[in-house]
Amino acid sequence: MGDWSFLASLLDKMQSHSTVVGKVWMSVLFPFRLFILAAGLDKVWGDEQGNMDCNTRSPGCRNACFDRAFPLSHRRFWVLQILFVSLPMLIYLGHVLLVIRRENKLRMRLEQKIGKNGLVKVPKYSDEHGKVKIKGPLLASYMIQLIVKILLEVAFIVGQYYLYGFIFMPSKISFQGYPCKGVVECFITRPTEKSIFIVFMLAVSGVSLLLNVIEIFYLPCSIMGARKRRDSGSTPSTEPYPLRELTQRSF
Repeated sequence: MGDWSFLASLLDKMQSHSTVVGKVWMSVLFPFRLFILAAGLDKVWGDEQGNMDCNTRSPGCRNACFDRAFPLSHRRFWVLQILFVSLPMLIYLGHVLLVIRRENKLRMRLEQKIGKNGLVKVPKYSDEHGKVKIKGPLLASYMIQLIVKILLEVAFIVGQYYLYGFIFMPSKISFQGYPCKGVVECFITRPTEKSIFIVFMLAVSGVSLLLNVIEIFYLPCSIMGARKRRDSGSTPSTEPYPLRELTQRSF
């Protein structure tokens, strides 16, 4: 299945730049999905076409039967699903790293301005430890990646149904057409075990979809709650800071 460590390390970096629901998705559901895909499917599926038995020895008939039933292998389909679902998060991570880099450069310029007169701007989207605040362009970027993930999850769930036409793996499939002579029946190995994995991966996709929908509603509510707590507490700070206040902050 390949080495997933690079993808897992990138997604691990996103935990500090996500909401509570996003942390649950990335720390529990997604690694568990990767683990099942990497550790279990190779042994269950194996060489699907080579292990399939057909009641004919006509050259090319088994290949045609397998291609009709499985235009795309389940495990390759799920690999594509994970890669496509990860892509919006990785793009958002790139946006976050770009913002952090820009604001770190801004902090360096602010340190050089101490001792001069006038008003200066301070970083708005990240702190000294590299933790970002999801607001402004980052909020829009985060919401977009959530919506894209939801659309991709729905597309892959629907696509799985249209590709295979069934949820449970049948014990045998029938095929009639070239190069087979008459109706040919092919028997699939371990159909019950494969059905369990199909149902499991569909359930995980459903839970992933549900968490993304919950996060879309959770994010605005958490921002509004934080804004109310800030307004009810101390006076919020303004964007431009006088030099006297700037010298009291440490970068």
